[in-house]
Amino acid sequence: MKKILLVGKLNNVVKETNAFLSQFFHVQLCSENAGVMEGMMKIVNPDLVVISLIGAYGIDTSMFFLLSSQYADTPVLTIGTEEESREFFKYYEERQFENLIRPVENTTILNAVCRRLGLNKEQIAEGAAEGKKAASGKKRVLVVDDNGTTLRTMKAMLEDCYEVAIAISGAQAMTSIGKQRPDLILLDYEMPVCDGKMTLEMIRADEEMKDIPVMFLTAVNDRANIEAVLKLKPAGYFLKPAVKDKLIAEIDRILAQN
Repeated sequence: MKKILLVGKLNNVVKETNAFLSQFFHVQLCSENAGVMEGMMKIVNPDLVVISLIGAYGIDTSMFFLLSSQYADTPVLTIGTEEESREFFKYYEERQFENLIRPVENTTILNAVCRRLGLNKEQIAEGAAEGKKAASGKKRVLVVDDNGTTLRTMKAMLEDCYEVAIAISGAQAMTSIGKQRPDLILLDYEMPVCDGKMTLEMIRADEEMKDIPVMFLTAVNDRANIEAVLKLKPAGYFLKPAVKDKLIAEIDRILAQN
């Protein structure tokens, strides 16, 4: 299944676009920040980047230069109103970028995505129907870690059993949770700026997120560190590097209790 990086502000438009495209592709959400996008491009290695321009007048325009200079072979589809689109046309490289003007139907978006990826729309629809049957009942797990290699490893380890989303910081995790609620969060304890403790506190302070079970991942196994982790009363904790069978067993145990 093709991979799409969906970039945009947290609003209903992005949520609706994500929900629609996720029926046909692996969609990973990303905030409209060049630094975050650069990290996500390396981790996800998307086949297509879709950028929502709705409400994006404060967007980090350097991400357009990032895409055209470092990822010139990755097609980009932008979606915005006529006024918003005019604001950003000057940053586009003609062959790499294509723009859709809102209001636009979801079928038009799908047609554009398939065209940019060189796919047959009918085959994509059929594949999505089969994939939906196969994926039915899968729980959603969000993995939060500032290390791209760890994220790739964890995603590969878990994606046969769960629907896996990733985030490279506590802030991005909060955005991802707001867009699509996970059934469980695997949270790195040692992260810069906003560490696991701070991220867990933000999750528990939000009325809609506070009941999501959170399992800490930590590479430090001394007694003081483990005691500090346990004081936060997470749903569980797991030492890195994770062993696949044991990690899945622990995730299943926690999910069965919630």
